[in-house]
Amino acid sequence: MVIVGGGHAAAALCSALAQAGHGGRVHLVSAENELPYQRPPLSKGFLKQPDEAIAPHKSAAWYGEQGIQTRLGDPVVAIERATQRVRLRSGSDLAYQQLVLATGTRARTLEALPPGLRNVHVLRDAVDARRLRTRLGEMGAAGQRLTVLGGGFIGLELAASARQLGLEVRVLEVAPRLLGRSVSARLAEHVLSHHRGMGTEIQIGVRIGGYDIQDDRLVSIQVDDNSHLPVDELVLGIGAVPATDLADVCGLATDNGVLVDGCLRTSDPHILAIGDCAAFLTPDGARLRLESVQNANDHALTAATTLLGGEEPYRALPWFWSEQGPVRLQMAGLLPRSCDTTLRPGAKANSFTLFHLDGGKLLCAESVNAPLDHMMSRKLIASGISVDTALLGDPAVPLKSLLL
Repeated sequence: MVIVGGGHAAAALCSALAQAGHGGRVHLVSAENELPYQRPPLSKGFLKQPDEAIAPHKSAAWYGEQGIQTRLGDPVVAIERATQRVRLRSGSDLAYQQLVLATGTRARTLEALPPGLRNVHVLRDAVDARRLRTRLGEMGAAGQRLTVLGGGFIGLELAASARQLGLEVRVLEVAPRLLGRSVSARLAEHVLSHHRGMGTEIQIGVRIGGYDIQDDRLVSIQVDDNSHLPVDELVLGIGAVPATDLADVCGLATDNGVLVDGCLRTSDPHILAIGDCAAFLTPDGARLRLESVQNANDHALTAATTLLGGEEPYRALPWFWSEQGPVRLQMAGLLPRSCDTTLRPGAKANSFTLFHLDGGKLLCAESVNAPLDHMMSRKLIASGISVDTALLGDPAVPLKSLLL
């Protein structure tokens, strides 16, 4: 079994196969020089702690003990389906009986900004995070401002971390609100108020007219009424695109991700795809691609079953989280296009949960600094039972009682 990738999905699949006693059959091939590591801290604690190290999922010794062979810094450059081999950048190749693509995503960039600009950053991996952490430390000493383009999770987590480091921060969002593809408008308003309360300048609905570039630096951004916003350092937080290059070239079916069935098999039965790069079939026949640690980990469990001859389609409940300074957002389920919403006040002044229902059935819950509500919400959604909205919104009624 050859696993291509070095993110959460690849690490979780290695663990699942090792636990099943099949570690000796596994080759892990990653473009990065690091063993798979925890990525959520890269936009939060890692940026704020100059001495914090990358945290690997498992040690090098563990991989050795399990018989898993690792090839780091030597990515797969081609898949030869006819002979069931992958070719590596070094020129060597590996035969496979079963191949798993866990290639994740790459940061979305802008054609108007040529690659290599010294003060333009993205954040997808450890190399990006180390570079950005060094630059943020230098900016603080120089009294410079960080500009973040994009009001999604990564951009806002970065903005909060930079503010906690004492930097001046500006966030530019071209959409009418923050987190437009991720959370409800009501929660987005709360997040906006939170960041402005932290002292972050946030501009919504910005119209960008162009970029002023001199030599190898971005100097300013032209916005709205032809004004120019000076840029010391810019982080692009405008989302990610699935890394499907290998799949495209070898002829696998793709469409905003590598297309897989419920058991995560691609159009080639000898190849699976998991994690952020996989567009999978849900039990109701919809096509979905998610970017989350939960999805990566649960995909790995389903893939391990498939690889070992089982047939258990992926049915895990999606859930997400984001830490933005002192605020912890936790979402369970997928936000429906139309729904009834009930607010449940939390135990503290800065905590609450928004329940989104359709016909009395709970489909999604968004919690702010309310981890217990989040955990119970996941159980309520998974149960599929109808719930009384009046009871949901009453903090005196334990959510656990609604399951009885």
